[in-house]
Amino acid sequence: QAPGSVVFDGLGNRPFTNALGCAASGEDTTPAARRPSDREGNSMHVHNVLKVKGSAVATIAPDATLADATASLRDHGVGALVVSRDGRTIDGILSERDVVRALAAHGASTLGHQVSSAMSTTVTTCRGDDTVDALMGMMTERRIRHLPVVDDDEKLDGIISIGDVVKSRVGQLEAENNQLHDYIQAR
Repeated sequence: QAPGSVVFDGLGNRPFTNALGCAASGEDTTPAARRPSDREGNSMHVHNVLKVKGSAVATIAPDATLADATASLRDHGVGALVVSRDGRTIDGILSERDVVRALAAHGASTLGHQVSSAMSTTVTTCRGDDTVDALMGMMTERRIRHLPVVDDDEKLDGIISIGDVVKSRVGQLEAENNQLHDYIQAR
């Protein structure tokens, strides 16, 4: 494990608006038609995905170096780290893309720079009751591949990647296909 990084167990805070436009105060600014709870009832929810994958989140301190961050990305086998000063509050997110952009702009010396110099400070999050369908749309629209999951108290509860979303959706489609096949065979 790289210095300044920690595997987070789901106890952090998040002071930003989430992927669906909910402010930290809890006020929902999302149009009603886009709220996940208003979508089809049979769609899988984020909390179901986390039950299968787990809620561990790899984090790193903003004052750790980008070299530490790349080692942590490698060691954890993830594409993004949640940046947190205290292991509880989301200060930002650092993805492989952020590291590549910093390297392209400043060369190899950037690996000695702090994570805070390359991290994204606008963090889009989701909640356990959001649907996988809503996350697919959000990830596509915003061109992001990782969404930290926060609970009702704005504490970090997990992280969902585009790979998790695709795996969930494929599983859902396979189950529907099997049900249709069984139904047809029974006739």
